[in-house]
Amino acid sequence: MRLSRPFVWLQYLLPQHALSRLILRATRIRKPWLKNALVRGFLKLYSIDMTEAAQGDPFSFDSFNEFFTRALKPGVRTIAADQNAIACPVDGTISQAGSIEGQRLLQAKGRTYALTELLAAQPWAEEFEGGSFATIYLAPFNYHRVHMPVRGELKDTIYVPGRLFSVNSATAAHVPKLFARNERVLTLFDTAFGRVVMIMVGALNVGSMATVWAGDITPAARRTITRLPPRQLALEKGAEMGRFNMGSTVILLFQRHRARWNADLRTGTAVKLGQSLGTLE
Repeated sequence: MRLSRPFVWLQYLLPQHALSRLILRATRIRKPWLKNALVRGFLKLYSIDMTEAAQGDPFSFDSFNEFFTRALKPGVRTIAADQNAIACPVDGTISQAGSIEGQRLLQAKGRTYALTELLAAQPWAEEFEGGSFATIYLAPFNYHRVHMPVRGELKDTIYVPGRLFSVNSATAAHVPKLFARNERVLTLFDTAFGRVVMIMVGALNVGSMATVWAGDITPAARRTITRLPPRQLALEKGAEMGRFNMGSTVILLFQRHRARWNADLRTGTAVKLGQSLGTLE
């Protein structure tokens, strides 16, 4: 804890967006010697199970980013089959999950933030007051594609500019309104269980965030709240909807009386893509 405070203070001073743009460029370099050096260094830092990857040789990718956002082999993750089950959208760790208390979401012990701030005061934000939320942290070693927790029809995609603080537990404990301050992409879906919001939250060293319908949304040329052109698109439960370059966080929002989380879904619980997080009503 003593070390975490200086780490947080340092982030206020760093050129966060410049660093993230540098990471973006470095991870997409295709010179084999440099790409392989980045992959080799990453494998020394983190334990990566390449037996799950569709392309099992970590040095066979054309860039570090392609290695980092690698696809999984078919069948290595099972999508919760029950039509009422909420399928986990990512591999990661539960940061927080529970009820939205009016307008407030729990960020960390002793810290909350406002729903309208998280959703950048969108006209549909109030529909999620009193609903349910789950915040899932993706570490650098996790699989970094994001999938649908339930079948949904796309209704809105909004880029929200912001800072790029780290989103690990140390920063969440010390930076007020962290997820409502960081750059993020809001996606709104209509489902058989009401409306669902999936939020991809940017972070320090996250070079880009992308969706399958719009490609790279960040880094943005202009850091202003931007509604992307509408797309008529339906995605099945378990289908890929986006991806991160480097680690970050996904937040799920459900309307009031729609989601019931499993009793064992607690802070610090490791989760896998496709497993049931709870049930929808």
